[in-house]
Amino acid sequence: MSVGTLEELLIDELKDLYSAEKQIVHSLPKLAKAASSAELQDALESHLEETKGQVERLEQIAEIVGKKLTGKTCAGMKGVLEEGSEVLDEMDEGSVRDAALIGASQRVEHYEMAGYGTARDFAKLLGLNDVVELLEETLEEEKAADEKLTAISASVNQEALAESEDEDDEDEIDEEGEEDEEEVVKHG
Repeated sequence: MSVGTLEELLIDELKDLYSAEKQIVHSLPKLAKAASSAELQDALESHLEETKGQVERLEQIAEIVGKKLTGKTCAGMKGVLEEGSEVLDEMDEGSVRDAALIGASQRVEHYEMAGYGTARDFAKLLGLNDVVELLEETLEEEKAADEKLTAISASVNQEALAESEDEDDEDEIDEEGEEDEEEVVKHG
């Protein structure tokens, strides 16, 4: 689709957001299931329900503007979600992985906030007040989700630090044990 007007740019942004939200609905259950922290798991599951509502809101906007929002894949969100999925493959279960999940989830939220803020501003300029209200409602939900993740990260990051220090202590013990074995072999 060639974009030549602000209205076309708004529709393109809405299509991007619609694709992004659909991808998130697909990915969030996997991320929530992978969380060790009950608080993080609850937050991700709660945001899944909120995200489903955001998809419905975008469908309302599509009716208002008289356009379909399908047919575009949000490549940016696809990449952000792929990075988040790598966390599951590359990290052991525990607080460190939870800290990484929070970081990945916040990148998703920030991407969405940028998109919704941009779309809202375009809709304002075009005088689409009903659309502005719906986009603003979603933008506020995204900000609240980000703030909730920040609050959860305070305790999860402390747990991750303690977990990391425990891991370092175990590594030191292992290294000392190996050195002792080498001494026995040399002097034995």
